[in-house]
This record gives sequence, structure tokens and C-alpha cells, in this order.
Amino acid sequence: MVKKHGSIIVFISILSLITLTASCRQHRTPKSISFKRTTSSNSRQSDVNTDNKESVSQEEFYILDSIFQICIPAPIDGKAEQIIQRKAYKLSYNKNTKNPNWVAWHLTAEHSDGSVPRSNDYREDFDVPSPRVTNEDYKNVSWTRGHLCPAGDNKWDPGAMSESFLLSNISPQASSLNTGLWNKIEQSCRDWAKLYGDLYIVCGPLFLNREHEKIGDHGVYVPEAFFKVILCLQGEPKALGFIIRNNDGKKGETSS
Repeated sequence: MVKKHGSIIVFISILSLITLTASCRQHRTPKSISFKRTTSSNSRQSDVNTDNKESVSQEEFYILDSIFQICIPAPIDGKAEQIIQRKAYKLSYNKNTKNPNWVAWHLTAEHSDGSVPRSNDYREDFDVPSPRVTNEDYKNVSWTRGHLCPAGDNKWDPGAMSESFLLSNISPQASSLNTGLWNKIEQSCRDWAKLYGDLYIVCGPLFLNREHEKIGDHGVYVPEAFFKVILCLQGEPKALGFIIRNNDGKKGETSS
């Protein structure tokens, strides 16, 4: 029994994953899961040239796993995109919306729990171009700072925990969604990682309207919805996807 809480919820089987990725190409949302052999991606990389960072081609920016060769979503045509590698996740940052296009990570059973406390050190990400999102943008507004890669998936390492609070990994999110259905899905992912061994997760904001609400002096776009796709390759391959409206979850509540 799943309560929709006034949101759109879409479940995607592994057999429909190809359809999903083809549809994403048409609608310019985060694109397909594809396969390509590459080298290790342990070091932090981005498409910004600095003295301490190496520029990489977005076409060549892939995840290498010791068992499965899984890549991040393909580059997005027609949208601003900066690929950044963090300790626990990768993200595509959009300097125009000041939101991630998507955030992707590999959640293992070992990383689904830990002793590292929640750091709560929300802060500006100096790896993205100015003007950047700051905590001031979230003051005196009705929207909360919603994690894409959640803090709860990063209790295994202090650095990973702290990086999850960079504001490039955050989108404006309705409070009841942040603490309600979105949080429940995050908890379910950790339960599934413990059950199956590991998961590959991609999530991000969706901008569905022609015009969007903006908050703060830096004009942070407020998404109309969020997506999350979860892929498990242990045993019989399986996948699950969600599209959830960014609202208070009180209107049109139904169950199925």
C-alpha cells in the first residue's frame, strides 16, 4: 500500500528501463544508463579549469565498478551542465537553475549505515561558478533545503557526510515532502541496499512549467517535482522509479 500524498508516483520495472531512458532523451531530462569501459574515477573532477582540478570530457566521465560497468547519465543537450565528482556521489550542476540536473551514487550495504553524526554544515559550494547558492537564499522562505544524495547515505565517512551538505547537492523542497515521502524513500533505499548488497541511484529536480518560482537574492529555481531511479543488479536485475510533486502532500491524497 503506497500513499501518493498528492504526488505523482511512477514505478518502473527493469524491462521498461530502456523505454525510460529513450523518453528522457526526448524530454531532455537526465539521460540514459549506458555502458563503456573506462579508468578509475576516484579523484575529484569537474569541467572547471583550476590549478587543482582536471578538466574531463563529459562523454568520458563514467563510473567504473569492480563488478558492473555502470555510467552516469549521458550529457544533457541544451542545458548548462558541470560534472563534479565528490567522495560519495557525482552530480551534474546547472548554473542557471542553481540546482543539480541530477545526482548519482552507488549505495552499498556497508555505506547504508554508520557512526558518523549528521554534520548539518550547509554551505556554499565554491567549485561551482558565481553567483552561487548560499544559506541566505533559504531564509524567510517556505521551502527547505532538500538533499539529493541524502546525509543518511553518508554516515560511513566524515568527509562524505560533510560533502552531502554542499548546497550544490540541495534543491528547494516542500517541508512535508522533505521530512515525509522523500525521507521514506531514502530510508527504503538503505533497507534495500542492506537486503540486496548494493544499489545505483540517480535523482534530481524536475522543472515542468514554463515559469518557475525563484527564491533568494541569487534566484534559486524551485522545482515542480523530483525524480528518483533505483537500479539493483544483484540477482535478477530490477529497477524502481519515482516522480514526486514538490508540494505539501495534502491535496488529492489517495492510495493504491
